[in-house]
Amino acid sequence: MKLIIAEKPIAAERIASILGKYKLQRKNGVDCYVIGDTIVVPLKGHVLNVDFSKEYQNWASTDLSKLTQAQLHYEPTQPAIVKTLQDLAPACTELEIATDYDNEGEAIGKEAITIIQALSPKVKIKRAKFSALTEEEVNNAFKNLTEFDYNLADSADARREVDLIWGAVLTRFISLTGRRFGKDFLSVGRVQTPTLALVVDREKEIKKFKSKPFWVVSILCDKDGKQFYALYEEEKVSDKKLAEELGKLKAKEATVKEVEKKEMKLKPPTPFSTTDYLVAASALGLQPQAAMSVAESLYMSGHTSYPRTDNTVYPKSIDLRQVLKKLEGSPEFGNHVKKLLAKKKLTPTKGKKETTDHPPIYPVALADKEKLSDVEWKIYELIVRRFFATLSEDAVLDTVRVNLDYSGKNFIARGKTIQKAGWREFYPYSTTEEIILPELEEKETVNTEGADVKEDKTKPKPRWTQASLIKEMEALGLGTKSTRAEMLQKLMDRGYVQGKQNFTPSNIAFAVIDSLEKYVPDIVKPEMTANLELEMEQVAEGKQKKDGIVQKSRDILGEIVIKLETNKLKIGEQLLEARWEDITLGECPGCHVGKLRIINTKRGTRFVGCSNYPNCKTGFPLPAKGKIQILGTKCPVCTMPMIRVIYFKRRPFDMCIKPDCESKKDWGKKKEAKTEDEKGQKTEEKKPTKRKPKEPKAL
Repeated sequence: MKLIIAEKPIAAERIASILGKYKLQRKNGVDCYVIGDTIVVPLKGHVLNVDFSKEYQNWASTDLSKLTQAQLHYEPTQPAIVKTLQDLAPACTELEIATDYDNEGEAIGKEAITIIQALSPKVKIKRAKFSALTEEEVNNAFKNLTEFDYNLADSADARREVDLIWGAVLTRFISLTGRRFGKDFLSVGRVQTPTLALVVDREKEIKKFKSKPFWVVSILCDKDGKQFYALYEEEKVSDKKLAEELGKLKAKEATVKEVEKKEMKLKPPTPFSTTDYLVAASALGLQPQAAMSVAESLYMSGHTSYPRTDNTVYPKSIDLRQVLKKLEGSPEFGNHVKKLLAKKKLTPTKGKKETTDHPPIYPVALADKEKLSDVEWKIYELIVRRFFATLSEDAVLDTVRVNLDYSGKNFIARGKTIQKAGWREFYPYSTTEEIILPELEEKETVNTEGADVKEDKTKPKPRWTQASLIKEMEALGLGTKSTRAEMLQKLMDRGYVQGKQNFTPSNIAFAVIDSLEKYVPDIVKPEMTANLELEMEQVAEGKQKKDGIVQKSRDILGEIVIKLETNKLKIGEQLLEARWEDITLGECPGCHVGKLRIINTKRGTRFVGCSNYPNCKTGFPLPAKGKIQILGTKCPVCTMPMIRVIYFKRRPFDMCIKPDCESKKDWGKKKEAKTEDEKGQKTEEKKPTKRKPKEPKAL
């Protein structure tokens, strides 16, 4: 009997449907797919979990130095699946692993091998490698089976073991030291902590940043009724006196001194790696973890290729014309496909990174828009259009720079028009705003209305977004393409950062990073984590052994624990102080002595109470469910503190903590429908006005 191991139920069903006509057979509650003497068995990701033995489960009584060297065990987490593999193992003579082909997929496949080999030690093991769940790819993979890559599996297990040991030791130390127990624990991790340090450091930069004023001086020019702006040659004037002098210029004409025209070519974007895809999906409003989930769904349904890849170069094995022909019948993309197929030669763009495990993300089959959800179609269309763009030509812009003499001062007007859309025709997510200037020649004059001066100020670097942070993590070697989105979600779940778009660190985030940075700086620096990542990749290449890397990381962690324990009291004080700040809403309105704080009871309930209790018994109820975020603002009606309540998969809402506040009087009431008169009321017609061109901004 032959067993084929798939990573998930949906993948197992698809593989079985491609390989032949199957019969569904339930074993221990697990859906298996029988094709003759072959059975396709689905896993649910990892079926074995790595953990410490039970003697180390009690946080408070565990010696952390011993925990760094404690033995690890792999125990079943999916009993029904493990039992099914054990039942089938004695009759199994051939085992073909068809999990996702990457480090994690290989480790998952190794778990199935371990279970089956225990009962069938002579089983023959092979590997099916594919990057898309299409008939062509899957059939080809099973016709050309390869050897299982134990090194690749070991590299994933090394990462699992290292992350477990580091996470358990550091999380326990910080949580116990900061007196954060139960669901309120503080997590610290090998990748998570240097990532959080990036957010904290950026916030420190923003707080320290001192804005400096500058002035933008412009003139509005007119030639034959066509208006355009020109900026003073020093686009950001830092000298206030000079700006004031320029503002006094009142000449009615400016003379064209020089007209410089150039052609600018914009190269097409490179093929989608996971990081590039997440950045593009973020621009469409999808958070990284949601974007990965949708891409995974499209892969499992056979519409797009494997979504976890660092590759930005299409391998020669992909017939690009054939991929286009698969999309030719699409009502949404058909015309674009015809234009690309009409090219004599398809020359795709190439990114900087080329790998051999998986190709970049690209469409592998035509999808029916009606059968996909709105968000699935949005992502599918993004992937298709990116693929088109990589096969297209440069976009060409005509640029013009005009130097004008205005009262002896040099002003510059810049124009930009699209000569050839090129790849932008296929990829509308990247736009260019045209600035059209009238035809101008040297020595001619244009009318002006005098100089205009606007004051502005320099701005700090923006806060990290999820997309920009993932890109920075990749650049610094923090995490992997498979784990970065999940890591950012952890930062939000643990309350370290607020905001889904622009990350703002909490007080406890500052305290954790500041204390670790002071006493064990290596934990918050990306270099150590990146070096460990490189060494784990060397395990995949067969240059290092898993056990050696894990032991090395244990020894490094042991030295860190000694430093932490030496400074335990100081770190604890810092964490507790930050904890109070994070749960404090403001001054108590009852006694004006204590502070209003969020109190969590042992029964699992919560409320707002005064720190001056029992002298002051002021208190306010809080919603039983949802995450509470302190806004730091006051209710416009009663001036009591405002909070934000965040529910899972529901829109968050802001509320005053005072139960009978007038701001809540309309809660639960439906908005009254507009009267027929209001519905039919028309706004007063306005006469069309002459539009001025959009004012240019200093670069």
